[in-house]
Amino acid sequence: MASPGVGLSNPTQPSLTNLVEQKLRAERVVKAGASWFLMVGVLSLINSVLSMSGTGVRFIFGLGIAQFVDAIAHQAGQSGFALDLIINGFMAGVFVLFWNFARKGEQWAFMIGMGLYAVDALAMLMSQNLLPVAFHAYALYRIYRGMSGIRLLRQFEAQLQPAGAPIQPR
Repeated sequence: MASPGVGLSNPTQPSLTNLVEQKLRAERVVKAGASWFLMVGVLSLINSVLSMSGTGVRFIFGLGIAQFVDAIAHQAGQSGFALDLIINGFMAGVFVLFWNFARKGEQWAFMIGMGLYAVDALAMLMSQNLLPVAFHAYALYRIYRGMSGIRLLRQFEAQLQPAGAPIQPR
């Protein structure tokens, strides 16, 4: 019985190295999409601090709802600043949680986070400030691209999982 020569493999089976590389690429896509949640949350907090300090500078990258909270806090005076930081900190914390779960490949985190960010974009649209709305649309696209990588990531993980091996936690 003849066996194939050294270095010959089944051409229909992708090599292990190729599968690992493809899995790593899929992980990068998922993590890149998830990182937008972190950026939005952190920049929303920075926007709130800038607003409380009285500078006229704002990033277009943050949450639009935070702008409304900032405006109400300015009208409330000194006590409004603490409440502003608490409310905007909570909203930013929610987006940091979405980042944490989305980077691990949890599709629900992508979907709920994108839904909340889309609602935020609609709120910004009512203020008729189109530049932040355009950024929201771009960020939603990038987040969606990250979510679309989950299916491929799971596929590569399943191909790399040896038969009968124990399931590894993420």
